[in-house]
Amino acid sequence: AYDPAYAGEMAVIIDRGMREMLVEEKDVFYYVTLMNENYAQPDLPAGAEDGVIRGGYRLAAYGSGAPRVTLAGSGAILTEVVKAAELLAADGIASDVLSITSWSELARDGAYTLQLLAGDGPIIAASDYVRAVPESIRQHVPAGRRYTTLGTDGFGRSDTRAALRQFFGVDAASIARAARESLR
Repeated sequence: AYDPAYAGEMAVIIDRGMREMLVEEKDVFYYVTLMNENYAQPDLPAGAEDGVIRGGYRLAAYGSGAPRVTLAGSGAILTEVVKAAELLAADGIASDVLSITSWSELARDGAYTLQLLAGDGPIIAASDYVRAVPESIRQHVPAGRRYTTLGTDGFGRSDTRAALRQFFGVDAASIARAARESLR
């Protein structure tokens, strides 16, 4: 199951799936969630293709020095994670942003997840799925790193995406607030 945020991620996933099914003749299926929001589609960082398939990769770093947090987001919420990183950088808090293309692949491959989450400082994981989805990798979070999950548990009571994300606490301001609180 994949939840890509960008067209480049989708291209890598489709390419891999077609190779497995048509060239290698494997009996597999890919479940891919796409969204219908308009936003900028940046190029993938060099060498990110393997990470896209394995479940996540380092998209970018914002700010420098300490304090530092890791922000992980998937699908439509990744744009909110990037905005949160920009808000934090403006306040002097550095962050690494991870694009999570598949929480389930990360849950299956603990060694890769440990490698992806290596570092210091707290980790904030945000999804527009229920919190149980990013919680699925908690067992693979490196010891000593605080891990906070944000998700859309319950029923929405909003008429716009922005209001819905604010209601569930997965908008940029809520993600930045969770990061600040995790540093205390």
